[in-house]
Amino acid sequence: MSRLRYDQRGFMIPALISLIIAFSLFGAALLMVILNNFFVVGNNIKSQQAFNIAEAGVNYYLWHMSHNGTDFKDGKTTPTTPDAMLGYGPYIHDYVDDSAKTTGTYTLWIKPQGNGSTIATVRSIGKVAGTNITRTIDAQLGATSFASYGVVSDTALWFGNTETADGPVFSNQGVRMDGQNTAEVYSANATYVPSSSLGGNGSTSHPGVWCSPSVTTPIDCNTRSKVDWIFPSTSIDFNQVSSSLCTIKKVAFASDVSTAALATQTNACSQIPTGRTAGYLPQRSSSANVSRGYLIELNTNGTYNLYNVNNDDDTKTSYTSALVSQSVANNITIPSSGVIFAEDNVWVRSNPTYHGRVTIAAGRLATTNTADIHIADDLAYSTKNGEDAIGLVAENDVLIAPYAAPATGDFTLHVNAAMITQSGSVQYPSNYAFASNNCSRGWVSPNQKLHFYGSVASRQSWTWSWFRGSSCGDSVRDPITGYWISGFLYNTTEYDYNLLYAPPPSYPITGGYNILSWREVLTKP
Repeated sequence: MSRLRYDQRGFMIPALISLIIAFSLFGAALLMVILNNFFVVGNNIKSQQAFNIAEAGVNYYLWHMSHNGTDFKDGKTTPTTPDAMLGYGPYIHDYVDDSAKTTGTYTLWIKPQGNGSTIATVRSIGKVAGTNITRTIDAQLGATSFASYGVVSDTALWFGNTETADGPVFSNQGVRMDGQNTAEVYSANATYVPSSSLGGNGSTSHPGVWCSPSVTTPIDCNTRSKVDWIFPSTSIDFNQVSSSLCTIKKVAFASDVSTAALATQTNACSQIPTGRTAGYLPQRSSSANVSRGYLIELNTNGTYNLYNVNNDDDTKTSYTSALVSQSVANNITIPSSGVIFAEDNVWVRSNPTYHGRVTIAAGRLATTNTADIHIADDLAYSTKNGEDAIGLVAENDVLIAPYAAPATGDFTLHVNAAMITQSGSVQYPSNYAFASNNCSRGWVSPNQKLHFYGSVASRQSWTWSWFRGSSCGDSVRDPITGYWISGFLYNTTEYDYNLLYAPPPSYPITGGYNILSWREVLTKP
C-alpha cells in the first residue's frame, strides 16, 4: 500500500509543475495585455493632448486675425514667398497649460485665400513634449461677409409664391415667404408689421418669418416645413458698409506707388487726388450728377477697359446709344489687391465675359453727394466654379439699367455679381432717370428673362420688377395677371455658393472673425 502512494505522488509532481507553468504563461500573457493596455491608453491620452494643442493653435490664430485680419505671417515678415501648398510658416509656439507648464508645441502654417480676402486656411500641428505624437487640424478662419447670403436686407422682404429664395435669406425687419426657400430664412425680429407693398396691411403684426395661409400652390403654406425659418436672430449692421468703402479706398490707394502714402493718412478717405491709377479712378464731378462717371468693361483676360461717361439717357435701348462716352485706356491690369475704387458713378459690363476676381466700389466719400453703380449690359463670368467673382459696392444704388436688356425679341440677360449698397437699393428702376415721370421698360414674355447669379445686400428695397394697376410709360401689360410690368416678369435669382467662403476681394464683412470650417488631417507637412 505504501508503495502505491509513493507512485501516486511521483505522478502528481509533473502535473503540478505543468499547472504552475501554464499559470505562469497565462499570468505573463495577462501582464503583457495589461502593460499593452497601459501603453495604448497612455498613447491615446497623449494623442488627445496633441489634438487639444492643435486646437489651441487654431484658437490662437483666430484671436490673432480678430486683431489684424490681413496679417497672414503671425506678426512676422518672413518668409517672403508662401509655400505653394501650406502658405506662410512654419511658426512654432510653446503650449503652456493651466499650471504654467510647457507640455508641447503647435506649429502653424497660414495660407491666405488671396485676392483681397480676409479668409485664410490655418494648419495647426500639435505635438506633445518628449514624444513624437502629433495631431493636425486644418481650419478656415475669417469673418462672414455680406456675400454669405443670397439676399440680405435692412428692410422687410416678400417672396411671392412664384419666386424661389435661393441661398440663405436675412432681413433686419421680417420676411413673408410664400415661395420656396432652399436654405435658412432669418429675421432679426420675433414679430413685425409689414406694409401693404411688402405683404401686409400696415397694421397687423406677423411672425418674423411667415407665409399667407391663403397660398396653397405651388407650395402650401399650411403644410410646408418651417424648421429652417429662424427668428429672432442677431441683426446685421449695414453701417459697416460705410467703413468698408473707406477701407476699399485705402486698398486702392495702397496698390500704386503714386498714391500709397495717402493710404496711411488719418484722413485718407477724404483725400481726392486727381491722378488716375489702375486701382483708383478720381472724381469727375463734385456735384450730384447722376449721368457722369466711368464705364468699366471687364475683359475675359482679367483686364479692364475704361471710358469716361459724360451723359446717360436711360430711355434709349442699348448702352451704346444711351451713354455718351469717351475711351480712356484698354486692357488695364487689375491690381493684385483685386480692388478698383471710383470716386464717382460707375457703369459696368463684361466684354463678353470676365475671368478673375475683382471688387468695384463707387463712392464720393469726400463730399456729401453719393455715387451709383449701373449694370449697363450683360455682366457674366467665364466660369461658375469660384474662380470668377465680381463685387459691386455702391455708396447709394446698384441699378440694372433699362437698356441693359434688348428692347424686343427673346433674350436672357445675365448678371453675375455680389452687390451691396450702403444707403440705397439693389433694383431695376421703376422710372427712367432721364424722364422721371415715365415708367421704365418692361418684359412679360417667358422668353425674355433676367438670370441673376450671385448675392444681393440692400439697405433699402430689392426688386427686379414693378407691378402697376394701369398703363404707365413703357411698362408692358401681362395678359395673365392683367398687371402692367416695368422690369422683368420672368426672373431667376440664384445664389452663388462659392461666395460663402470666397467672397470678392475686400468685400464688406457682417461681423467678427470665426472658425468657418475645420477638419483633422492625417498627413504631415
